[in-house]
Amino acid sequence: MIKLKKWVYIAIVLVVFYYIFIVNIWVTLGVIAALYVAFKLYKVYAKNKLRKISSSKELFAESELGLFIALVAKVAKADGRVDELEAQLIGIMFDDISAIFPDKDKTRGILKEIFNEEKERDDDTKEIAQSLNRLLGRSVLKRRQFVGFLIQLASSGGMSSDEDRVLREIVAELNITPDEYSAMLLKFENMLKNKQQSMSLEEAYKILGVNESDDINAIKKTYRKLVRQYHPDIIKSQDKDEAYMEEATAKTQEINQAYEIIKEAKK
Repeated sequence: MIKLKKWVYIAIVLVVFYYIFIVNIWVTLGVIAALYVAFKLYKVYAKNKLRKISSSKELFAESELGLFIALVAKVAKADGRVDELEAQLIGIMFDDISAIFPDKDKTRGILKEIFNEEKERDDDTKEIAQSLNRLLGRSVLKRRQFVGFLIQLASSGGMSSDEDRVLREIVAELNITPDEYSAMLLKFENMLKNKQQSMSLEEAYKILGVNESDDINAIKKTYRKLVRQYHPDIIKSQDKDEAYMEEATAKTQEINQAYEIIKEAKK
């Protein structure tokens, strides 16, 4: 719906320009009114569609977002543990997704159900990835954004061999080649390496905007607030290029590294 809104605005500007200078203002106003009505009708349609999807767990589980949540569960539990940043990113992602639905609380409950059920299974990863691939159609950008989020999730505490194995199984079904996946992973690892090599304790305090005298609970509260502010938003990213996800990921990892450095120093 976000993409359509942007193109409707562009269409209106072009129509105004064309008809004001070539035809007349009355035709212009008529066309603008028609576009406005069409856009309003689409918003009603989109809202009804979201309401229908969130009406049951079964329908949601078969949707693009439901299938993605299932894959998030597979990656998060691949190494048998969910670290602090993983847990926070997953919780924020639930908030981001449920925010676009009419009944946020009900939707968030469905997301948690899907996640909790799928993290206990390891026999349907390929099938889920295949279903998501069909729904994504020809969108290469969406595939890379989804995979980018999964890579960040797996790398939050250092990617294990089990997480890498699950990721490779997923990307194979999303029509991303092993070389493309390796390139994405290498780019992400290099980004993290550059950040880790250059951060001192003083810089860590500066990044979080806290003082050395602050207690760890206050610092943790600030850390969580910053992660929520700068995290990669899987909903907003669908209207942006790949650079958005990379920048948001880099910032989130920088915040997490600063917190880990301070936490270690506070022991």
